[in-house]
Amino acid sequence: MRSTSATERPGFVWVAPALLFFGLFGLGPVLIVMYLSLTDWSGLGTPEWVGLDNWVRLGEDEQVRSSLGITLFLTVLCWATQTPMALAFGSWAAGTQRSRAVVSSIFFLPLLLSTAAIALLWKAILEPHYGLPGQIGPLFGFNGNILGDSTLALYAIAFIVLWQFLPFHMLLYQAAARQVPKSLYEAAELDGASPFQRFLRITVPQLRHTIVASSVLMIVGSMTYFETVLLLTNGGPGNATRILPLYMYSQGFVSFKMGYASAIAVVLVVLGTGLSLLVVRVTGYSRMTSQREGI
Repeated sequence: MRSTSATERPGFVWVAPALLFFGLFGLGPVLIVMYLSLTDWSGLGTPEWVGLDNWVRLGEDEQVRSSLGITLFLTVLCWATQTPMALAFGSWAAGTQRSRAVVSSIFFLPLLLSTAAIALLWKAILEPHYGLPGQIGPLFGFNGNILGDSTLALYAIAFIVLWQFLPFHMLLYQAAARQVPKSLYEAAELDGASPFQRFLRITVPQLRHTIVASSVLMIVGSMTYFETVLLLTNGGPGNATRILPLYMYSQGFVSFKMGYASAIAVVLVVLGTGLSLLVVRVTGYSRMTSQREGI
């Protein structure tokens, strides 16, 4: 009887179901969309082959470039706000404070709500006449129409996205922070390091794997904020918040140009994949190895 090593990885049979599932529901739709990007199709009937016509139009479309810029700005803004807050709150929640359980439960409430429910909730809160800004706005000298302001609307969306997804990334950091050896903190405390110094020089370096993983999820997730923007501003005021996924939706399901919308969808796939690989490459995440036992 052949002996097997404890570190031997499972064979192909074990991963075959996962590969089949990914092929059918992951890779398959991407290939279909790539084909449709080379056709002219209204959503009904048979797609008509047009070659690279959609891609030529894509390169000449000013609206695509504008929406792409807004999408990238929103991605950077969400990452820059979510990462430090999730890291700080997650590390704090990993402690033993008395109020930790109660406060953490409050923070996790957005995880119980759907994206559509959250968008409608905040739209009611930010209503310019009867919402919160309408009540306190005149006290600070502004009309309170935050979602109708071309400058503030995108920042309001970033704040709502932060409120929605902060608990998820906080959970990632909380779980990772609990794996940091206590001996490191005890040694640093004996050396006279302050709590902030211990956080900066021990916690942050020890969570570098989680920071990269969380950042990749944020970047990929930024391509899926479509319903939030649709329900809050519908891309307005003007085109101030029209991100690329929303433009894709308008081309496909409003103008019924499924072929052109498919070309934009391929751009989104390439953009999300490229940014994720860039983060992994720049941070050296692909070369990181676990210091713990296991496969």
